[in-house]
Amino acid sequence: MFKYVEVRLQAGHPISGERSVDMRGWRATVLAATGVVLTASCGYGAAVHAAKIPQEQLVGTWTSPAGTSLTFSKEHTFTGTGFDKVKAMADCAHPEKLSNGRWAFYASPKGDGLSVPDESATRGKDLQLSFTEDPTCTVWVYLYGDFGDTDDPSMCPTEDPDAGCPPDGYMKRSKAGTHS
Repeated sequence: MFKYVEVRLQAGHPISGERSVDMRGWRATVLAATGVVLTASCGYGAAVHAAKIPQEQLVGTWTSPAGTSLTFSKEHTFTGTGFDKVKAMADCAHPEKLSNGRWAFYASPKGDGLSVPDESATRGKDLQLSFTEDPTCTVWVYLYGDFGDTDDPSMCPTEDPDAGCPPDGYMKRSKAGTHS
């Protein structure tokens, strides 16, 4: 009375059964793209976008849309204004009174992977600012580029580069008067 019919699902074209697209490759692409998006959105983009620049490219004036200005010299000193607008300096006693100090790239002088501020380093992807007016106030500055591109880097004074930088916190190198 009832006839038993077996149905088997097959991937591919409904008549020929041929696959036109390798689904495993497509899935891998989607998975990789999702990983990139999640990495950037979770703040781990700092490692991807780090720009290791030479000292010559750092020297000069850098400004932010918030009104902060930093001028770096090749003698490892800096001057600046508008530090009270930098979120990373909230722990400093009086950021509005800070105006100068010393800078150093982070490096691993012993080659053990432990990075410390080192004034003998001639290039880097991050640096430390130490203020003359308040020696307890130090700020980590991270250097960014589009996927590490060093042609037009930005910098961000930050407490944690993985947390990202506020939109008005990025500093760009001024085109005029870039060397001091």
